[in-house]
Amino acid sequence: MSTASSLITKVYLEERIKLLEDEVFELLKAYNIPTAPYAVARSIDEVSLMAEKVGFPLVIKIISPDIIHKTDVGGVRLDIWSKQEALKAAEEITEKVRASNPQARINGFLLQPMMPKGVEIIIGGLHDPVFGSVVMFGAGGIFVEVFKDVSFRVAPLTIDEALEMIDEIKTSAILKGYRAQPPVNKYSIAEIIVAVGKMLDEHPEIESMDLNPVFAYPDKAYVIDGRIILRKPGVHHKS
Repeated sequence: MSTASSLITKVYLEERIKLLEDEVFELLKAYNIPTAPYAVARSIDEVSLMAEKVGFPLVIKIISPDIIHKTDVGGVRLDIWSKQEALKAAEEITEKVRASNPQARINGFLLQPMMPKGVEIIIGGLHDPVFGSVVMFGAGGIFVEVFKDVSFRVAPLTIDEALEMIDEIKTSAILKGYRAQPPVNKYSIAEIIVAVGKMLDEHPEIESMDLNPVFAYPDKAYVIDGRIILRKPGVHHKS
């Protein structure tokens, strides 16, 4: 059984449909999708040890099967510069999450270095009952909600098709460089789009996924955060 299949089976055995934050990154790694580096602290006590491994400044995110939008419940802290700050942030995140959702299970914390600011994009997909695996690409960050500037393709798809998707969005000019911002590596973005299509095509159990933000740089693109939801057991889609 492949790493991806084993991981999906594990999630179902635990009677979940949402992948945990670290599981999302594991699944992406199984498809050679570049991600921001990360470490997992399974308890508050482990946070300072893992913080030292990751280095500063860093980001701390809650890991919970019961929370879909981490930022909405105070489950993310940015710009942490010391072990003491990391420990305090983990305690505050726990308090905020408990206040917002007392029943939420907390499985630990995901620690990531603060990545340099790149051009923010979103790559995602879903299983459509009619079309099967569909991949989505668009402008990320604030543009997601404001412009809904996205393009779609049925998976699997080629690099050339992925590059076409990138050029189709209205804000694609931003990727070519503007003002002091150099052009980003569109081929690296296209590789992620193709890999996402392959994952969706090979795993119809995946109901939907959103990789947002993905930071695009002149040399490469990296997934910074993501969400993957499996279909409920017994629900079948066209694959």
